[in-house]
Amino acid sequence: MKIAEQLFGQNISVKNANLHYGEFQALKNISIEIPEKEITAFIGPSGCGKSTFLKCFNRMNDLVAGCKIEGEFRIGETDIYAKETDVNALRKNVGMVFQKPNPFPMSVYDNIAYGPRTFGVRKRAELDGIVESSLRAAAMWEELKDRLDKSALGLSGGQQQRLCIARALSVKPKIILMDEPTSALDPISTGKIEELCDELKKTTTIVIVTHNMQQAARISDRTGFFLLGKLVEYGDTDKIFTSPKDERTERYITGRFG
Repeated sequence: MKIAEQLFGQNISVKNANLHYGEFQALKNISIEIPEKEITAFIGPSGCGKSTFLKCFNRMNDLVAGCKIEGEFRIGETDIYAKETDVNALRKNVGMVFQKPNPFPMSVYDNIAYGPRTFGVRKRAELDGIVESSLRAAAMWEELKDRLDKSALGLSGGQQQRLCIARALSVKPKIILMDEPTSALDPISTGKIEELCDELKKTTTIVIVTHNMQQAARISDRTGFFLLGKLVEYGDTDKIFTSPKDERTERYITGRFG
């Protein structure tokens, strides 16, 4: 596992990716280069393949029966679908935050400490430090420092989602994948998570799937537009939103379909 961990970089490179669920082809010949320490957004209508593609980066689709993946996926220099790649090490380096907050039914402290404990951290002082640094990184320490022993399920939806981000940060991932992390949240909670993403990209690569085009325009450095399993257009966010090259992209971002 140590060898695999050393080789995981913070950039993502995909060449000629295809994905089938049985007879259905969900992703069609996608190639993309995602740079490190930037926010990359995937936009497009429901069912276009953007979340499916996101989950390829930490092999979440391995858990889906009948799923077949072709092509090359690299994180840094590591071929993440190679037989010798340690999937646990991959998922430690490539964290995931889902659409619906999913805190564990345990205390705030134990939610954050869960990952480090899984990877062998046992000393209370070390765990205390990780819990505090993770909550600080998620801009939640002041809110939660007196509630560490309380159930995470008692937090508001926005707090739960930021706690899930803190939980992902606890194992020091190099990349964080976010699958519509604010779709169930109010505008204030959404704003806090967007501010958090902007801060996190100083040290972490972020790839976010969002239905909210204003969100993509606000926070991302690069944007990819997906349609019917294809990556139609990908580039600097400003250019995608002001002068897209493909007519389908323009029609989507101007609300004429999708």
